[in-house]
Amino acid sequence: MKAKNNGIAGDIIITLICVSVIAICLFPMLNILARSFSDANAIVNRRVTFLPVDPTLESYRYVFQDPSFTRSMLWTVILTVICTLFSLGITILCAYPLTYDILKGKGIINTVIIFTMYFSAGTIPNYILMKDLHLLNNPLVLILPGCLSVFNMIILRSFFYGVPESLRESAELDGANPFTVLVRIYLPLSAPVLATLALFYAVGRWNGFSDALLYLTSATEYHPIQLKLYNIINNLSSVELATQEGNAGNLPAASDGMKAAAVMFATIPILVVYPWLQRYFISGVTIGAVKG
Repeated sequence: MKAKNNGIAGDIIITLICVSVIAICLFPMLNILARSFSDANAIVNRRVTFLPVDPTLESYRYVFQDPSFTRSMLWTVILTVICTLFSLGITILCAYPLTYDILKGKGIINTVIIFTMYFSAGTIPNYILMKDLHLLNNPLVLILPGCLSVFNMIILRSFFYGVPESLRESAELDGANPFTVLVRIYLPLSAPVLATLALFYAVGRWNGFSDALLYLTSATEYHPIQLKLYNIINNLSSVELATQEGNAGNLPAASDGMKAAAVMFATIPILVVYPWLQRYFISGVTIGAVKG
């Protein structure tokens, strides 16, 4: 009986805590609503609706009037596909040999690779390195420097460690070389983790703009969509400032709708990719659930 009373008291306390948290969260909203509808005339004259008022596609038309925007979008799609495939290949070639215990210097190689994950030279040394490699204003500067993520390599290497060695040994007894083992055994079993890493690389490249901002100062035709979006928003902000100061001249009027339209076109394509890879995420979560 005492335990039952303690359980009821605990439920009451939890209920009071939940009600208090909800009240604290709702109080600012209720205060704003009370201030908004305090004026009786405002209540009569204001029509409250959740639907857009006077919807228009003018902002989207303005964005597409700039041919450099569509060209930058197409270039970013091509660049993302190339970087994703190239990065996956480099990651596989780095992770797979490290699963062999017979690899000489395996510990040193692991240490050197992981060291680069925690320590980097910095912006200025990287810029000097890109200059010495003649990669400035070269589209390869968007592909080569970031082609390998140590974090992604560790994920793939850990997954390769989980593949039973008996499969590899059986293939080697049948005369398969390491490359055949990789193509015929490891890669087919690694579809979920490869799809996940592909999304990581694709999102990272799609959202990247700092490397193009630093290394492609004059090669504007190779600017990715995120850098183009950055420039558009900065230009619109400059137009707004000039308009407020009365110095806009013949510049078009800027608005938040134009910024939102540019952001939408830069965000939607990468969101479309996710549903195609979602089933691989589910497989990756459940792949170790059943043990034979």
